[in-house]
Amino acid sequence: MSSFARSEVEDAYQHFVAVGDSGDWSAWADLHSEDGVWIEHHLGTFHGREAIRKAILDVMKPVPMMTFPVGWHAIDGNRVVYYPWQVMPDPQGGDEVYRFGCVTILEYAGDGLFSLQEDLYNPNEANEVMKRWMAAGGKFATPRG
Repeated sequence: MSSFARSEVEDAYQHFVAVGDSGDWSAWADLHSEDGVWIEHHLGTFHGREAIRKAILDVMKPVPMMTFPVGWHAIDGNRVVYYPWQVMPDPQGGDEVYRFGCVTILEYAGDGLFSLQEDLYNPNEANEVMKRWMAAGGKFATPRG
């Protein structure tokens, strides 16, 4: 595998995060190589850009209000590891925090694309955050399931 310049990997990573922050999940899927793999341990492993696109559109449809502020990131060669918080807004409009942590691993493949994404988080923590959020009045954009 080719090793890319750190500045190229950093630029691609920053673009990846910006597109995710935009909420345009189809554009986000386009940042994965055609043969890319997304490992989401609690939802499955998705092979290929179009499978990734279908999965992310389905996953994000009920929670378009979720944001992903990055706590930190590190780059080693073609690999990026970062910590995006998974944040739901306070349904009461206040300052209550509804978030859980995630570690995401990306493998840069060149041309602004990533060939691997792996997301690691505690599903029990995620469920507890979502339960608290719903109890406070949070509502999904569409029914889950």
